[in-house]
Amino acid sequence: MESMAFLASEYPPAAPQAAGFHIIPVPLERSVSYGGGASRGPAAILAASQQLEAWECGLAPGESGFYTAPPVDCSGPAKTVMQRISAAVSTALDCNAVPVLLGGEHSVSLGALRALAAHLSRQDPTNGAGDAKGAPFGIVHFDAHADLRCDYEGDPFSHASVMYRAVTDLGLPLVQIAVRDFCREEADVRRAHGVTHYDAHFLARVGLPEQPLPEDFPRRIYISFDVDAFDAALMPATGTPSPGGLNWREAHFILERCVAGREVVGLDVVELAPIPGLHHADFTAAKLTHLLLGLAWQSRRDDGAGEV
Repeated sequence: MESMAFLASEYPPAAPQAAGFHIIPVPLERSVSYGGGASRGPAAILAASQQLEAWECGLAPGESGFYTAPPVDCSGPAKTVMQRISAAVSTALDCNAVPVLLGGEHSVSLGALRALAAHLSRQDPTNGAGDAKGAPFGIVHFDAHADLRCDYEGDPFSHASVMYRAVTDLGLPLVQIAVRDFCREEADVRRAHGVTHYDAHFLARVGLPEQPLPEDFPRRIYISFDVDAFDAALMPATGTPSPGGLNWREAHFILERCVAGREVVGLDVVELAPIPGLHHADFTAAKLTHLLLGLAWQSRRDDGAGEV
């Protein structure tokens, strides 16, 4: 599928220094454990974005400028790929833009998290972090899976280990939403690291609190959205589609609550594995990306954010 710029049908691509968002395609597919095709996800989202409207729920993040970076080279060892992802994210941050990764498998998030942690930690320690531990930002993670294994099949850079790396290696606070498939090891990691979670069965029976993020959670947040957080009926085009997930309105509502009063400093949409001829899944992933851009844009405008 031919590479193109995000929502170029509505907004002419912006120069890197003039863009509010850097869209970074990362077609990585090296550790998927069930269905394949995640490497085609970024291009499918970019193509489907041409069918979006300029506004999403009254928000027009494209007015801040979209720059779509060249796809990250995903050849070679995992450590090298992570360094390339971090470099692309660092470029976005140096341009005072919000980095937006399009995966690819979920392990791509680690490169972004590393770059953001290094960038924000170089700034003033107070920097609006807002939590007792002084973490530079927190992660809001939507997924059918906890991704908290120390390693999976011997691979510490597996998609199933990305949030373990985030909480243990980087010390980042984590909130998980819509998880419904995980193991005892991951439950133990949650307890050990104080991971807040609203699993799918809890959301279905109890619902989301008015204030879902802990009181001491950082003001700055990174949103990582694995599309299998959606119910399999809405999102069959993913490596491990799972029943019992979110519908569109639920996801939108939860995202709005999580973003309220926060500043979104980065985000990713991962694990789309396109199914030929199934347009609605690609379009849903593109629409989700646009919604996240809108909420991030609104959060920074409301916050009066300066440099990221």
